[in-house]
Amino acid sequence: MESPWKAMSDDSRRQILLLLKKKNMTPTEILLHFDFTLPALSTHLKILKNCDLVTEQRHGKNRVYSLNQDKTFEMMKFFSLMHGYSLNSLKEFLENDK
Repeated sequence: MESPWKAMSDDSRRQILLLLKKKNMTPTEILLHFDFTLPALSTHLKILKNCDLVTEQRHGKNRVYSLNQDKTFEMMKFFSLMHGYSLNSLKEFLENDK
């Protein structure tokens, strides 16, 4: 398994995660939001899947990807522990910083 922290260092992969937060999607649906090829998207999805940030389910010929909420909550918990903030406090900090 690869590092989810390293996987999230790429802007495109972070955008894919934000899309999947809204709804489960096929690669074709995800691709509508980007300006790269299907093989490039497949590489990004493979990295996200290998580090357990997304899950894949097969429905006939289609593959449907979804956000692994357990893994993303685990990462959020790390930041909460590291900074001693609750998520509400972190939100307030970020909003006041603007």
